[in-house]
Amino acid sequence: MSIQNAVGAVLLSSIFAAGCASTSSTSGSQSAASKTVDIHAVSAQGIGQKIGTVEFKDSLAGLAITTKLSELPPGPHGFHIHEKGSCEAAEKDGKMTAALAAGGHFNPEQRANHGNPLAGHKGDLPVLNVDASGHANTRLLAPRLKVADIEGLAVMVHAGGDNYSDTPAPLGGGGARIACGVIQ
Repeated sequence: MSIQNAVGAVLLSSIFAAGCASTSSTSGSQSAASKTVDIHAVSAQGIGQKIGTVEFKDSLAGLAITTKLSELPPGPHGFHIHEKGSCEAAEKDGKMTAALAAGGHFNPEQRANHGNPLAGHKGDLPVLNVDASGHANTRLLAPRLKVADIEGLAVMVHAGGDNYSDTPAPLGGGGARIACGVIQ
């Protein structure tokens, strides 16, 4: 079993074991915090059409993530929280680059290396697997995050997969940014 699949299996089993329960208070119970984010295709020309949504919800096991996305290339994709709340293109080395205004991975602890959702940057999420028809309708878990941690940031889908390492390519090898949403 690959590292990606092993981490994904552990995270998925954790989310189902803990559930998306509500939190309780002394005056009764209240709903867990949640945010639903519109996700748009992005390119060097800017923000394109809406391709679906990602829901973030606090759970006992961490941040439960439900994706309802379409029109993505099939296969594994790097999936991360980025440090700035923008999906706009920006210039790098004289060239416009898709969603570059979102900055790098959310990394408030200033960890030197990219890694898996248990040990890397706080914004390192499980790999997003897209089926042969271009859909990603899945549940994931980021055990070190809560909704309050990611408000005002961006969620990003990359063109390539993520091997949870900085080798042989930086930041897991995800490469270009192809879809993005701002977490309001």
